Amino acid sequence: MKQIRIAGIFIILVGISLGYLALSKASFKLGLDLSGGTELIYKADTAEAQRGEIKELMASLREVIEKRVNLFGVGEPSVQVEEGGLVGDINDQRLIVGLPGISDVGEAIKLIGQTPLLEFRLFDEQSLVENTATEEVSPESLLSTGLSGRQVKRATLQFNSGAGHSGVGLSEPVVGLEFNDEGSLLFERITEDNIGRPLAILLDGTVISAPIINTKISGGSAVITGNFTPEEARTLVRDLNFGALPLPIELVSTESVGPSLGRETTEAGVKAGIYGVLLVFLFMALWYRVPGLLSVISLLIYIALMLLLFKLIPVTLTAAGIAGFILSIGMAVDANVLIFERVKEELQEGTPDMREAVKNGFSRAWLSIRDSNISSIITAIILFWFGTSVVKGFALTFGLGVLVSMLSAISISRILYLAVSPEKPNKFFGLGLKN
Repeated sequence: MKQIRIAGIFIILVGISLGYLALSKASFKLGLDLSGGTELIYKADTAEAQRGEIKELMASLREVIEKRVNLFGVGEPSVQVEEGGLVGDINDQRLIVGLPGISDVGEAIKLIGQTPLLEFRLFDEQSLVENTATEEVSPESLLSTGLSGRQVKRATLQFNSGAGHSGVGLSEPVVGLEFNDEGSLLFERITEDNIGRPLAILLDGTVISAPIINTKISGGSAVITGNFTPEEARTLVRDLNFGALPLPIELVSTESVGPSLGRETTEAGVKAGIYGVLLVFLFMALWYRVPGLLSVISLLIYIALMLLLFKLIPVTLTAAGIAGFILSIGMAVDANVLIFERVKEELQEGTPDMREAVKNGFSRAWLSIRDSNISSIITAIILFWFGTSVVKGFALTFGLGVLVSMLSAISISRILYLAVSPEKPNKFFGLGLKN
């Protein structure tokens, strides 16, 4: 019994430490609906992509956009890939970009930027016969080679000796490209099989250069010449190093939340949560007396642990996520109610030892708690798997909360109850029963 009481004191001290850490460390990561900002939804054009490559291309697209947003210093950006349809249509791919603190849609779109779509294409036979000027060539008439900015490893600003733009003796700025292993092999094969043919270099669908392939080029290097000014070449190098888009994207939806509205939503959600939790605590203390007060302590430890987990993972809290967390507190209360009712039944059936009644009550309640919480966790997993970003936030906090509450109710509450229970039941520890 002495060990149980020491364990109870230890749990309370741990709970106080968890509460201190949860409230004193770094601030919570808030979603756009709470912190304010802009959400941009882009649709990716996967028409020319192979079905088996779409997921890889979308992952690459997400990394490219995330890198560009981070380089502009946007705090805690969120870039997610979402498949359309009920169970996910592989051809309906969307990119959701969240920019906290950016309430101007125009500014947000500018931050994403027009990352260049770099392509290498070959002239068809008709274009070669007609000897069409480079600037008049239609991109649709060019043959795809499969080589694009996706295979570019690094871009550098270089200068070729020549007349330049404004006078003799000035160097002409060009853009040097270094391909990755996949691009190096592909570029080598293209140049080997098409000696004597022009290789068109397209930037965002416009032919900027069409050098003649004179020989097989190995080593994975190429040069883009397009009569650039130094500033244009420098900008192109910067954008290519930020990451050329592996797929074309189209902006299909925007949503902005002002900082004041987000602050009001946060305050309203926190206030509703505090009031709800206080009412629950009051009910448990008045109805179940000392065991109810112990459940309040257990719930406070559970809340502190959850808040700390939200910071450590970290979980992006949205209004829906806060709702899921509050609902999980209700599940934790439900577990304590089941336990106390089973303990009361044990006492009503004549169990003379209070501690024995507590142990039996917890054992009998466990099966119901387990089944109820497992079904809730399964529901949360399904919502997270098939839901949109808003639903995912609710499902994550709810599922995590249910899992932690199940463990805390059956362990923390049990130890605290056993630590203070007398040998004989009374009206305070016996849930209102008479001796």
